Amino acid sequence: MLYFNKYAKGNNMSSKVTVFGSFVVDLMARTPHLPVPAETVKGSLFKMGAGGKGFNQCVAAHKAGADVTMVTKMGRDSFANVALDVMDELGMPKDHIFFNEKDATGIALILVDEGSSQNEIVIVPGACATITKEDTDSIEELIRESEYVLLQLEVNQDANERVIDCAWKNGTKVILNTAPYSPVSDECLSKVYMVTPNEVEAEEMTGVKVDSLEAAKEAAAVFRQKGVQKVVITLGSRGVFISADGREEIVPCFRVDAVDTTGAGDAFNGGFLTALAEGKDEWEAAKFASALAAISVTRMGTTPSMPTRTEVDAFLNEH
Repeated sequence: MLYFNKYAKGNNMSSKVTVFGSFVVDLMARTPHLPVPAETVKGSLFKMGAGGKGFNQCVAAHKAGADVTMVTKMGRDSFANVALDVMDELGMPKDHIFFNEKDATGIALILVDEGSSQNEIVIVPGACATITKEDTDSIEELIRESEYVLLQLEVNQDANERVIDCAWKNGTKVILNTAPYSPVSDECLSKVYMVTPNEVEAEEMTGVKVDSLEAAKEAAAVFRQKGVQKVVITLGSRGVFISADGREEIVPCFRVDAVDTTGAGDAFNGGFLTALAEGKDEWEAAKFASALAAISVTRMGTTPSMPTRTEVDAFLNEH
């Protein structure tokens, strides 16, 4: 089946890309403050919607104009329809969605402090943690056709490793968003083209506390020793550190009034993937991705907050 991306307004020469990762249903509540252990807090708002790091990143890329395909796994339940309905609405290809006949679709419990916009999240991966060898073997052609494949750490790691091996064998560049943090072997990292951790994940993976430009450079050096070619560390309000092609700098972020920071990292990764696929270098890609993420945090939710390409371009023109 052919799908038309009605949001595409970028480079018509954009390369094909794949996002391999999680889908979960977000169950989000806003509260006056985040509860401490044993405390019950009366919330002010509840929303349910499509989420999961992989799905969020794919929607962000798709709406930003990328030729992107989502690969994930869901249960045979009503929560799966939350994803399928969004994909139908946005015109996203569904050819590589797998189903588990036994395990349920994953969920995320999200609490958002309505004063500070900070959040707490619990993920139950469900079906997307049951991706099999048969599933990953079936997407080899898709990976071969893609210039980049973007992964996270929210599905079963053996599936990620098989996809990384497949991409390595076929000359496809792997971008690994190391969230949520879990250990990744040096052998696996040696086949990764680029990593995109935040400062906490970078510290977990390198042992370097990333609290300055010099520390970020030190962490990047550790990643390169493990075989990673390019390093992008998101630093929250401090911007984005990039180590690529002998250049190491922090790209400032855009200042906006945040409403909900949930999914900001996913927005950035989806935007970054889109820009790279269009041939932008890492510095241009970081600016584009930061704009996309800045817009997303001014809205509530994860996938619903992802802006269109027209909105990103207009934001960049204004800033």
